[in-house]
Amino acid sequence: MTTKPASTHWTQFAPLVTVFFFWGFVAASNDILIPVFKQAFHLTQTQSQFVSLAFYVAYTVGSLLYLGASSLLKEDLINRIGYKNGLALGLSISALGTLLFYLAANSGSFELMLSGLFVVGLGFSLQQTAANPLAIALGTRETGSQRLTLAGGVNNFGTTIGPVIVAYAIFGTPSASSEMSIESVKIPYLVLGAAFLIAAVFLKLSSIPNHPNSEVINLEQESTQTSALQFPQLLMGMMAIFVYVGVEVSTASNLPGYMEMTQGYKTKDIAPFISLYWASLMIGRWTGGVEAFNFAAGSAKIAKFLMPYAAFSVFLMVNAIAQHDLSHFYVYGLVVLVLIAADIASQGNPAKMLLIFSLLGIGGLVLGMSSDGMLSIYAFTSIGLFCSTLWPCIFTLAISGLGKHTGQGSNYLIMMIMGGGIVSWIQGMVSEKIGIQMSYLVGVVCFAYLALYAWMVPSILAKQGIHLGKKIQAPH
Repeated sequence: MTTKPASTHWTQFAPLVTVFFFWGFVAASNDILIPVFKQAFHLTQTQSQFVSLAFYVAYTVGSLLYLGASSLLKEDLINRIGYKNGLALGLSISALGTLLFYLAANSGSFELMLSGLFVVGLGFSLQQTAANPLAIALGTRETGSQRLTLAGGVNNFGTTIGPVIVAYAIFGTPSASSEMSIESVKIPYLVLGAAFLIAAVFLKLSSIPNHPNSEVINLEQESTQTSALQFPQLLMGMMAIFVYVGVEVSTASNLPGYMEMTQGYKTKDIAPFISLYWASLMIGRWTGGVEAFNFAAGSAKIAKFLMPYAAFSVFLMVNAIAQHDLSHFYVYGLVVLVLIAADIASQGNPAKMLLIFSLLGIGGLVLGMSSDGMLSIYAFTSIGLFCSTLWPCIFTLAISGLGKHTGQGSNYLIMMIMGGGIVSWIQGMVSEKIGIQMSYLVGVVCFAYLALYAWMVPSILAKQGIHLGKKIQAPH
């Protein structure tokens, strides 16, 4: 097996993916904080979803602040300060947010806890703005999306171990009898803040370029439109990102409530299931990341089967170290076969993959709503598998053909990450009306829109002379 040629700067790409890890670690850890805060602060299910709302809305606020600062400077903010400096600044802002956790725990303030999450999210917004195009720039344009998929796999390694580590910090081992205390969140988040600052210094001293090859980031294709918002694929894609992040986050953030209220689980026993949900995204993205390497055809097919189970083994290993009972999880390996079959059926076409995985997502949620016990839990958990490849699919389709407006369009897409908080909050409200199990109808609606977008976008792009295959072909 041979790897990609040296045109991909792997020595620079490796330190960059550190920030992708942090995004996943914190996002998944929020799903442990939700039941902890719910119990400690005596919250309703709707109120508990303010955790997701505060974190994900920060992305939108951060994007708006970014647009405002760029407007005042009359120049793109990242172009002014540099990509590497932008990452370091974003990490420093997030570190400030973790300090608020210490103050909030001392004062017992839920509002200050939410403020801490909001500030962490603001920092992540700036990091996302810099890191996504930078990952594309560290190599050829043709392999840019593959590097994003690979970085997503690192992100989901963070989502897999985040809930386990945070749960251990709060509850101890599964056999421990220590009482949960809101004070127990102080140390892990102070350590996380220190890690943010260390990473900022590390990135600042690294060989990552502050101003990478702009020809790779910005497509020079001419267009008659004066704004990215004049492209229908972007407008529909913005809503697609909103509902995609929404269903991905809300499925996980409401899972603890479902397991506690209907399946009789204790809060301290839920962490491995949250870990499995986010590991499911890692499984899918490691599978997609195979294409980031130049494997021979036969080897690539073998890797498509080996990589998802390698990712599944990471989940098992992490939870074994945390002394969790693994006997429930081995059967999940059969569910992974559905992912592999769907990946093969998509033939690398982003619209086809988005359609297939959205329909599978609807099927998983319907099965979860109509069953009970471990079958329903695994049905809801499988949504992680079916969400795993949707971000690169939607992102690729939405910015196709934008030409000189690609950077603007990317910022609008990042702004819509707020769907993770808003959809979670909506599902929390719905759960108090029709029950938490049936509240997953909200996710069904989200997947239905994604399927509609996948169905419509090929014809929208075709009218602009852009045709879908394994790679999107722009007009010449």
